[in-house]
Amino acid sequence: MATRLTVNGTPVTLDVNPDMPLLWALRDHLKLTGTKFGCGIAQCGACTVMLDGVPTRSCVTPVAAVEDAEVTTIEGIQGDAAHAVQKAWADLNVAQCGYCQSGQVMVATELLQNIPKPSDEEIDAAMGGNICRCATYARIRKGVRAASDALEA
Repeated sequence: MATRLTVNGTPVTLDVNPDMPLLWALRDHLKLTGTKFGCGIAQCGACTVMLDGVPTRSCVTPVAAVEDAEVTTIEGIQGDAAHAVQKAWADLNVAQCGYCQSGQVMVATELLQNIPKPSDEEIDAAMGGNICRCATYARIRKGVRAASDALEA
């Protein structure tokens, strides 16, 4: 059974097993490899994409659950908040190995879209579900603050 959805603004039809995790459909069938496999049980956040504007763990989201949805991956994220986050990440060298960073950027972008000037507690609460194996949490928080300041300017 084919599943229709929109990925990064482009309508697509996926002719895959409806139980296939969205992560593998994105990576293997659409060749969008910026979204990473980390744990496979929705605990680390490396696979985070936006599903109708909400950060969602694609490793446990079956393709059947995204029929007619809007999926945004790290390759397609846009807007002022996304650009501010990406610039802050680059300027501050937030990433160390970088593996988790696509998920980190997705969550940070959504945070700033909803709370333009988050407190440290709000940053920690929003970002806390994403694991960074290199433990760059202080740089991640600093990056979110810098992006917030850039959006305010």
